[in-house]
Amino acid sequence: MPIAQNPLSVEVTLPRQDVALLTVEGYLDVDTATEFQHHLANQLHHGRRHFLLDLSAVPFMDSSGMNIILRVYQEARELPGSVHIIKPTPAVRRILDLTGVSITVPVSESVEDALALVDGQGGAAGDPVERQDG
Repeated sequence: MPIAQNPLSVEVTLPRQDVALLTVEGYLDVDTATEFQHHLANQLHHGRRHFLLDLSAVPFMDSSGMNIILRVYQEARELPGSVHIIKPTPAVRRILDLTGVSITVPVSESVEDALALVDGQGGAAGDPVERQDG
């Protein structure tokens, strides 16, 4: 079995009980997508509803990575939950924009901004925004 040329590193932290932050480093492509999928499936299995995907250290992503992001987005919406992409590299952002994924899946500049979206806040994380129910 060949050794992966571009290994993927995924670190999972839990900013909140139902929120998983996955910090991804390396190429997110056909060779590494299954590993990424396993990390997401594990978090779904453990009851996480909101997924923050930090792609700031992903220099390249192909359709395999995008498909997994869209799949977890669909699964999270049914919970109901959410998926947020955080600070993608310029190359990854370009792919997200060209394919329209960035229209469907929110893109944030920081974990704090993404958590504010999870909370239903419209402003930046530092802005005081009252939560309105109903």
